[in-house]
Amino acid sequence: MINRLKQFLPLLSIVLLGACAAKGDNPGLEYAPQMYHSIPYEPLTQIKDKEAGSWLSNREDGLGEFYNSNDNNPYSQNVRQPVAGTVRRTNNGMFPYRLGKDDIEAAALVENPLPASDEVIAEGGRLYNLYCDHCHGPAGKADGPVAPIFLGVPSYTAPAQKNLSQGHVFHVITWGIRRMGAHGSQLSEEKRWQIARYVQTLQQQ
Repeated sequence: MINRLKQFLPLLSIVLLGACAAKGDNPGLEYAPQMYHSIPYEPLTQIKDKEAGSWLSNREDGLGEFYNSNDNNPYSQNVRQPVAGTVRRTNNGMFPYRLGKDDIEAAALVENPLPASDEVIAEGGRLYNLYCDHCHGPAGKADGPVAPIFLGVPSYTAPAQKNLSQGHVFHVITWGIRRMGAHGSQLSEEKRWQIARYVQTLQQQ
């Protein structure tokens, strides 16, 4: 019996390899086809036939594997131009911050979009301890462990600092100033505004 299996093994191998061959529209045997054929909308293709690739499909919506049109758009379009003048917002509905590093006077007029709630201030304090405490100190007195090395760290209660606006503080966190580095790439806009809210409480001490 074992000898017979050995005789048929080469033939079986040829049959199996032949079954994997791709011809024309047939991609051949594919392992995990959902990894090869993207279900998300393809911007440069437009297949409206809902049965296309049904023989291969294992999609949860029951449509063909190759169907990739967006039924929510006119003519099932995948690509649509945004309305003229459209401005992208962040996930929380904020407009993107567009003021440049030298626009600090304009930034001072920008109001904090987050409320001065206990939740916002508490989260701002948590972030402050992670990103600011080492220079500005736990109470904003410029007594953090790094402050003696980078001389010139201001106290938030100093006359020149205690009346700085939320927009000014946010802008400095975003772009940095003098020896302070920019944190715009490390913190989202929402997190920067939360820190600004917490800094406001330190200014009032």
